[in-house]
Amino acid sequence: MIMDMATLRIAEAELARDIHAILAKVQQGVEVVVEQNHRAVATIRPPTRSGRPISACIASAKASGSKVTLDGGFGKDVGEGIEERSQPWNPLSWD
Repeated sequence: MIMDMATLRIAEAELARDIHAILAKVQQGVEVVVEQNHRAVATIRPPTRSGRPISACIASAKASGSKVTLDGGFGKDVGEGIEERSQPWNPLSWD
């Protein structure tokens, strides 16, 4: 196992031996390069985030003097939207 800055280089066998530890490193922001015979074959990295956190959006709205009031159902609507997009993908079978 070789680690520099935020990149960890590991052999395929190390990944197979302890995938949970490797994924924990990825969750901490470390990029993992998996090698076979000292040749990179895969890279595992945290997903890139797009957009701003809702807290930043609210702060920006307040700073600009926005008078918008979020109703009581807003949180429920957001939760339902997240849940709807969090379902596993189950494509139709061709059988």
